[in-house]
Amino acid sequence: MLNFAARRLLAAIPTLLVVTLLVFALVRLLPGDPARLQLGEEATPQALTELRHQMGLDRPVAVQYLQWLADLSHLNLGRSLQDHASVAGLIAQKLPTTFELSVLSLLIAVALALPAGIFSALRPGSVTDRLVTLLALSGISLPSFFLGILLVYLFSVQLAWIPASGYVDLSENPALNLKLMLLPAVTLGVGSGAVLTRFLRGSLLEVLSQDYVRTARAKGITGHFVVVKHALRNALIPVVTVLGLQLGGLLGGAVVTEQIFSVPGFGRLLVDAVFTRDLPVIQGMVLTSAALVLVVSFVVDLLYGMIDPRVRYA
Repeated sequence: MLNFAARRLLAAIPTLLVVTLLVFALVRLLPGDPARLQLGEEATPQALTELRHQMGLDRPVAVQYLQWLADLSHLNLGRSLQDHASVAGLIAQKLPTTFELSVLSLLIAVALALPAGIFSALRPGSVTDRLVTLLALSGISLPSFFLGILLVYLFSVQLAWIPASGYVDLSENPALNLKLMLLPAVTLGVGSGAVLTRFLRGSLLEVLSQDYVRTARAKGITGHFVVVKHALRNALIPVVTVLGLQLGGLLGGAVVTEQIFSVPGFGRLLVDAVFTRDLPVIQGMVLTSAALVLVVSFVVDLLYGMIDPRVRYA
């Protein structure tokens, strides 16, 4: 296990290096001048030159990149061009909100996918299976921003049950926090749950056709016990893989959903940074997202061994 963890950690280093290069290059391709955006259209050429010098944007691009790498080696993500705040501090402020939203949406997704996927797989071709398939495909096809607007219209405008937007920190008022996070979590959870349902149904159908499942049934083991004890556990490996990918994507910032519901999370910070061309913030956030995806991928690999003891970390 330790060797496996060490190998994954070493493999993550070149991956992150490639990410830094791509992020740095792509961010420099963004149109717009950060100095002009900050000073406005009426700024004099001298003022623009001075501000670009203060931002370090007048240095060669290669020098800027190497300086960024040198800062990263000291776990320093740099400072915002707008207010000189620490990029790491900004991310640390916003990430817990997005993490909470991601966990809530995945809980909703799993709560929807487990019963739907199992019932659908146990009765293939039935009315239940067709209904679940129709709903799952609808959930996959429906854009999250459209679902979010529909939920706001129904539960906030028509029924007035839940505020349309807003955010209260979990530590200040847990009940109100969960109430405000419910609609954005459902908006994200429905799509993820639909994807998980399809994967769970397909994986479970394949496992249920295996010889050892038929042997268990021939021995007189009841159907529910066969599914829970023998089939479901083996069918979960591809589902866990998809779940990890979904979590990695959500932690990277549910940009549109956070904008719709005014959730001050990772995604909103990224949008604000892009609009103001705050290059260090954009670079730091994308790099953090990539690191989070690698961490989630590593945890998923560890879960394989817990779900199926036959999996070995060679």
